[in-house]
Amino acid sequence: MNVLAINSGSSSLKFKVIEFDNSADAVDSRRPSIRHEGSVEEIGPAARLMLRHSGKTVVETRGPVSTHAEAVQRLMQMLEESSKLEGRDLRVDAVGHRVVHGGEQFREPVVIDDDVVAAIDHLAELAPLHNPGSMAGIKGARAVLGSHIPMVAVFDTAFHRSIPPRAATYAIDLDLARKHGICRYGFHGIAHESMAGICAAAVNRPLTSLRLITLQLGNGCSATAIDRGRSVDTSMGFTPLEGLVMGTRSGDLDPAVVGHLVRREGLSVEEVERLLSERSGLLGVSGLSHDMREVLKAAEGKPDSRAALALDMFCYRVRKYIGSYLAVLGGADALVFGGGIGEHAPAIRARICEGMGWCGIRLDPIRNQAAVWLAPGAAMKISVQGAPLACYVAAVDEEVEIARATLACIRNKRSS
Repeated sequence: MNVLAINSGSSSLKFKVIEFDNSADAVDSRRPSIRHEGSVEEIGPAARLMLRHSGKTVVETRGPVSTHAEAVQRLMQMLEESSKLEGRDLRVDAVGHRVVHGGEQFREPVVIDDDVVAAIDHLAELAPLHNPGSMAGIKGARAVLGSHIPMVAVFDTAFHRSIPPRAATYAIDLDLARKHGICRYGFHGIAHESMAGICAAAVNRPLTSLRLITLQLGNGCSATAIDRGRSVDTSMGFTPLEGLVMGTRSGDLDPAVVGHLVRREGLSVEEVERLLSERSGLLGVSGLSHDMREVLKAAEGKPDSRAALALDMFCYRVRKYIGSYLAVLGGADALVFGGGIGEHAPAIRARICEGMGWCGIRLDPIRNQAAVWLAPGAAMKISVQGAPLACYVAAVDEEVEIARATLACIRNKRSS
């Protein structure tokens, strides 16, 4: 069975065609067969299109792609042309779509129909930078592939619906919070679930026996406490703005800052929200860039620079959350790094873990330096042998996780 996994961002679209066999445990396989993978980046007048087959790039070009719907059309064209060169027909049996916000309504993956489309559309106000792109990808795929191909929405928030009320509830008027659906939803759930599964496979233990702290560190960053396979707390909240210092987002902030800026700077609430989402984090503090590589370079040999301060704040905030989640879990079996920074920046991993020997975190410098480009779905241990709290780098593969959830959802619906 071939599942097309579509991961739509605000201005991009990544995809993989993943082949599962028909055995009962195929969904649980950590390494299914990936037939094709690619992306449409920088959607607009000069989009970058790329397609790989069996690890080899077969298409790499630029051209106008005006919308996510058009991006789906182009990806299908690339897949069909590549399949013809192989002498095989392209077959897509199901499509899985990543959707960032599922609100209170969607607690697990769901087969897409008109009612689901309308409900996801309505949730756009809670994730205005992300859900519209997902919706465009869904509508584009339905237009190109037709209604006979089953499609599934896989929600980033769904993994966190297991968070208990004491962690999910904000201490505001409860009636008001319930009226407007204000609670900790959490995000990056697909990535955190992927990291947990990859780690469990690496240590050869059931996920249901592990206490994990997973760190998804990229342009967006989040930490999650996972107790025996269930998310019990996470750093992002009602929106993806809360929690860790990120590329352009502030993370944790006294809410009174919003009103203060409105009064003192003459800004609207919407303008302050954009400031906190688009001009804060590493970019706002460093004054240079949201890219960790640029900030690291700018901070070299300049301990009093704004770039150095941005790095200190970034690592301190992650370390602070690790400590709090150790308290939440009563200790942990492993700390797992993922995401663009988590996977590819040994210097940042080392700085985060510096001085944490008190809780059993001790990195092996050689292993840490070597863990930079892992195969998707793979993990590498970076802590010293015998460290009380093991540390791993996991190469998150969201598309495989989306495909796995899609296949499971379809099978469950057929058997019910």
